[in-house]
Amino acid sequence: MTAVELRVRYQETDQMGVVYHSNYLVWCEIGRTELLRKMGISYREIEAMDIYLPVTEVNCRYKSPARYDDVVVVETRISNVTGVRLDFTYQIVRKEDNVLLAEAATHHAFVDGSGRPVNIKKKAPRLWEIIQKPV
Repeated sequence: MTAVELRVRYQETDQMGVVYHSNYLVWCEIGRTELLRKMGISYREIEAMDIYLPVTEVNCRYKSPARYDDVVVVETRISNVTGVRLDFTYQIVRKEDNVLLAEAATHHAFVDGSGRPVNIKKKAPRLWEIIQKPV
């Protein structure tokens, strides 16, 4: 698991001062990027192996609004991994009062540069080894 702190920027809010819903998905992307980096590999390194992680499904349940200037913490975990798929879960919490703002999940396929599914156990054993280790 990794935790990333972010401060809500004015541009991320709507006229009511509430964070616009799609920004939570951007925060999830930041969380998973940092989790992989913490595990010892970056998206850049993964793509250099001709492996890409397109999102195949996303779910987000909004619990309480985040507002301009709040500090939020994005907690990210790998929830499932197979040779052809990688799933993450997220909890987004307001740091000040520890209120749960949103819970999300993203599901990703491992594909090559032409978009064909690949099995990373065979194509990238180093990547497979890295994402098996708990953080």
